[in-house]
Amino acid sequence: MSTIRFIMLGGFLGAGKTTTMARLAKHFASQGKRVGIVTNDQAEDLVDTHSLREQGFSVAEVAGACFCCKFDDLLDKVGSLESDKHPDVILAEPVGSCTDLVATVVQPLKDLYGKRFSVAPYAVLFKPSHGLKILRNDPRSGFSPKAAYIFRKQLEEADAILLNRVDELQPAQIDEIASLVAKEYPGVPVLRVSAKAGDGFEAVHALLDQQGAFGSKILDIDYDTYAEGEAELGWLNSSMRVSATNAFSLDRLLLDVVTSLQTSLRTVGAEVAHLKAIGLWEGFFGVANLVSSDTEPTLSLPSRCEVKEADLIINARVAIDPAVLREHVANAVKAVCAARGANAPEAKTQSFRPGRPTPTHRYAASK
Repeated sequence: MSTIRFIMLGGFLGAGKTTTMARLAKHFASQGKRVGIVTNDQAEDLVDTHSLREQGFSVAEVAGACFCCKFDDLLDKVGSLESDKHPDVILAEPVGSCTDLVATVVQPLKDLYGKRFSVAPYAVLFKPSHGLKILRNDPRSGFSPKAAYIFRKQLEEADAILLNRVDELQPAQIDEIASLVAKEYPGVPVLRVSAKAGDGFEAVHALLDQQGAFGSKILDIDYDTYAEGEAELGWLNSSMRVSATNAFSLDRLLLDVVTSLQTSLRTVGAEVAHLKAIGLWEGFFGVANLVSSDTEPTLSLPSRCEVKEADLIINARVAIDPAVLREHVANAVKAVCAARGANAPEAKTQSFRPGRPTPTHRYAASK
């Protein structure tokens, strides 16, 4: 029986993991390989899951906690994909506020399920908008030192660091990031890539094809600091049906919701880790993103359609009390819909702070 190639890709909230997953899935499919994807979130109604499914990929979702705390659920979801799709490759996207994944996911997979899976090198995406400030020790990074601790620990356990969005950066910025990473994580390969444009992905494919003693960096980690840093973020997943008498641009609606939220959250000094909104209607879908308070909202996947009705799903990860975040989201949606004469009934919303991570397994040394 052949093993399944298991590829987990880490990185902070808004680093570009979902875009990278989609690009990798297309690459493996072009080689004639069957691909399954497992997404992960602290709650249900994940924009990433809907987006990847709408792109035609086979996707399962682990909700309620990170892979480390839902290890058995991860195996169950992979098992479902095996039964239905018989994948040659599994792509796994952990929660963007999670770290210590080598000790709690990679090592258990290798030790307990080594005959079932061939585990690829563990790559972590570097998010420039927050990462450059964090590595500079800039007090204006937008996050407390405890949240920045998670970002740094994610990089520390990486077999390779993928410096993403190089197409959006100046050469001097790219060189500065590469220099800071080399100083803090000496010897770790840094690949300069653009998940959106595809730049540098030949090197990523070569990296992920490698065999060897990868995924062996066991962190020395303070779980109190980790838990407090993660709990700094307000977490919100909200879904609703938007309807209007006259047709409206689905893409403009999504961008206006995200832009309105950016503006309102700035007024209270709440740093955005990631905002995503997806609109879906009868085979059409669009996705808008915001990856930090200081960057521009983008339409990452345009629908290019006019609709009178759509399902709207919003995911927000912001350094703010979740109850306050809920109010900001509700007000933004209400205002954007009113401007179109649209109606949005009360949303199904989950808002909370992530709980303390309690891994199913944690290996103290690599096997």
